[in-house]
Amino acid sequence: MKARLTSKSRREETEETPARGRILEAAFSAFTESGYARTSTLEIATRARVSKRELYALVGNKDELLGACIRARAKRLQVPADLPAPHDRETLRQTLTLLGTQLLREISAPAVIGVFRLAIAEAVREPQVAQTLDSIGRETSRAALRGIMDQARSAGLLDGEASEMAEQFFGLLWGNLMVGLLLGVAERPSPQEIARRARDATGAFLRLHLEVHDAAQSHDRGMQ
Repeated sequence: MKARLTSKSRREETEETPARGRILEAAFSAFTESGYARTSTLEIATRARVSKRELYALVGNKDELLGACIRARAKRLQVPADLPAPHDRETLRQTLTLLGTQLLREISAPAVIGVFRLAIAEAVREPQVAQTLDSIGRETSRAALRGIMDQARSAGLLDGEASEMAEQFFGLLWGNLMVGLLLGVAERPSPQEIARRARDATGAFLRLHLEVHDAAQSHDRGMQ
């Protein structure tokens, strides 16, 4: 199941068409409103104003529809092509702040929170929803952060495992916000609040790791 959902199909490599776009929007709306198990391909086709034959030809079965919906939103979590590579401390600060801002903005969007709620609601009956979200959606953001941490390590700016540092930064970035959004007891942060959270998370992360890095370098010089 997982291999089929996470691999790009030939259909997804073709150019986006209006009909395919309608299908994905209809599928996403139906999944979040009715749940994955209770949504049929006929309902999605009807909402998208296409035949079931066209739906299967352009996207695929219900599993593939789910994967395509999540993958389309996960594209927004990839590292922008113009993001500066961290070659010194200031560019590392800029890069983490920019990426943190992007992740907060995109993941806190109501549509994305809706996907997380869907995965939680279907966790027992349809565990593939959560598996798909984790392997496609969450992995995109984790991979983006790991890539930045790897670049910083290569530039001699950070020490430690890239995956662990990425998780630390993610935790500083979100705190309890995600839980509040999922429960509906917190509002989506404003652009100003998102920028502030990204700056604060970056500052806290760098204070911790740069101090450790500097101490290690001082120790190495003392041993020479």
